[in-house]
Amino acid sequence: MDIEDTLLMIPGPVKVAPRVLRAMSKPMISHRSGEFGAIYSECAELLKEFFQTKNQIAIMTGSGTLGMDAAVAGIIGHEDKIVTISNGKFGERFTEIGERYGKCVPVRFDWGMPFDLDRVEAALEEGAKAVAMVHNETSVGLTNPAKEVGRLAKKYDAAFIVDGISSIGGNEFLTDEWNIDIAITGSQKALAVPPGLAVVSVSPRAEEKFLAQSASYYADLKAHLKSARKSPAQTPFTPAVPLFFAMQEALHMAAEEGFAVRRERAAKQAESVRSAAKALGIELFPQTNENSYYSNTVTAMKMPEGVSDDKLRGGMKKKGVIVSGGQEQLKGKIFRIGTMGVCSSGDLLRTIQTLELILLKEGNIHSCGVGVEAMNRVLDS
Repeated sequence: MDIEDTLLMIPGPVKVAPRVLRAMSKPMISHRSGEFGAIYSECAELLKEFFQTKNQIAIMTGSGTLGMDAAVAGIIGHEDKIVTISNGKFGERFTEIGERYGKCVPVRFDWGMPFDLDRVEAALEEGAKAVAMVHNETSVGLTNPAKEVGRLAKKYDAAFIVDGISSIGGNEFLTDEWNIDIAITGSQKALAVPPGLAVVSVSPRAEEKFLAQSASYYADLKAHLKSARKSPAQTPFTPAVPLFFAMQEALHMAAEEGFAVRRERAAKQAESVRSAAKALGIELFPQTNENSYYSNTVTAMKMPEGVSDDKLRGGMKKKGVIVSGGQEQLKGKIFRIGTMGVCSSGDLLRTIQTLELILLKEGNIHSCGVGVEAMNRVLDS
C-alpha cells in the first residue's frame, strides 16, 4: 500500500491539506515569544467562530480526551456528583473520568440508541454539580440532543460539559445558545489538523464553579485560561508549536471556505453517504428520534450480510481506502465512514466506488454504480 496515495476516510484523524502540512515545516520559534502569542490569539479568536461562542478559549497540547479530563477535573471534587450520559464508547469515557474524580451518576443507554430525556432529568433531580455528554457519538454515528440536555442543566443549576470532539465544525453546535459551559474539540476532526491539540471553551459560569485547585496538574483549566489571557498569550507548559502553525493555517482555510459553508458541506456529504448505503442495501446502525439525528461527520453502517470486517475493510484498504470498524462490542458488526474537515466529493466518489467493488466481489451486489449514482444525486442537488 502506497501511503502517499492512501485515502483516509475514518472519523479522525482526517486527511490534512498540503498547505497545513507545509505550515508545520516552518522553523521553530520560542513558545514564550510575541510571535507565538499572536498565533495563539488569532487561533483563539477564529475558534470562537468555530464554537459559535463568546466564551474564553483554551488550546491545550494533548488529545481531545485531555479536554474531557480537564473539564471534569476542574469542577468535580471527591464529594461532588456528576451525571454522565452515554450511548456509545465516548460517553462511557466521560463516566470513567467522572469516577476518577468524584461521585459519578451514570445514565446509560444501549449503544446507538437515543437518550430518554426523562431518565436524564430524573438523575439531575437528585442533585449534581455537573452533567456531561457527547454531542456526536463517534462510535455509533449518532448526534445527541445537547440543546435539550442544556435546558435541563440550566433548570437544575448543573454545569454542562459537552464533548463536541467529532461535532464542532461539522454539525450544528451552538455553544452559547445551548447553555454549554465547557465545550471540547480535538484538532484531528473537523479542524483537519494532525492530532495533538485539544480546544476547550469555558463560560464565566463554569469558571465560578471551578474548584480552588484542579485535581489534575497538567490538565488544569484554570492555569491554561490564566496563561491564555496573558499578553502575549501563552500556555502554562511547553506547547506543540508546529501544531499551532498547522491550526492557524487550517483555520485560515476554514474561514476562506466559510464556517457555515463547511458545516453545510459536511451535512450534504453525510447525506450522500447515507443515500449510497440505502441504494446498496446497507442498513444504518443508530436509531434516531425527534431529538437525535444521524451524524453529519461520521456514518455508521451495519456490516452487510455474509461479508466479514476483514473482507470489507481489509479489501478496501488493499485498494487504498481506509474506513473505520466498530469498537468494543460492535467490533466486526459495523463500519464507519467519516465526512469532516477537508473531505471532498472526489474522496467520497473513490470511497463508494471502492465499497461497491468489494460488495461486487463478495456477491452482495450484481453490478457497480448504483451507490455512486445515489451519492451524486445528493451532491448535485
